[in-house]
Amino acid sequence: MEEFVITIMNQYGYFGIFFLIFIENIFPPIPSEVVLLFGGFMTTYSKLGLPLMIVFSTLGSTVGAIILYYIGKILNKERLKRIVSGKVGKVLRLKTSDIDKADRWFDTKGNKTVFFCRFIPVVRSLISIPAGMSEMQMGKFLLYTVVGSAIWNTVLLFAGNKVGKNWKSIVNIMSQYSHIILVILVIGFVGFVIYHFSNKKNKKKSS
Repeated sequence: MEEFVITIMNQYGYFGIFFLIFIENIFPPIPSEVVLLFGGFMTTYSKLGLPLMIVFSTLGSTVGAIILYYIGKILNKERLKRIVSGKVGKVLRLKTSDIDKADRWFDTKGNKTVFFCRFIPVVRSLISIPAGMSEMQMGKFLLYTVVGSAIWNTVLLFAGNKVGKNWKSIVNIMSQYSHIILVILVIGFVGFVIYHFSNKKNKKKSS
């Protein structure tokens, strides 16, 4: 994967970083850390400039996010509720009211969620889907996506530019960061599921 990223970047420059970051949003296993850090390193020995690398990478992030947003919009809340009301809902122990609660939560916390999730590996891409499902206003979605993505891209491109040939050492640090964040997210999800079902049991007992 790393060799593929480096080859594309070396051959296509600005378009290469746009394409790779765009694909990374649709297909999260492509590591944005490698793309951006190597892109920053490229600015130390080629004609490529840091400002335009930031612009093209952020454009790639935004276009990818918009596609996922519309996928979420196609899957909309009503369709999800129809799925949950059938066998899938029984297996997962989900009710249509759970979908409504999640949608209300996203309506109130969505702006901050879209912004801060741009700094979390894997989630930074997938957060666009629930934003589309809850029909978050496109203007707000674009604002928080562009600002969050621009910050993430700028930090990694700048780091790659500063460390130069040692850019792979930052990749190792970012890999550890990604693992820690994912472990925290898994623990948080498991905790939420346990809390959710224990709450349901308590309500049944009290009724």
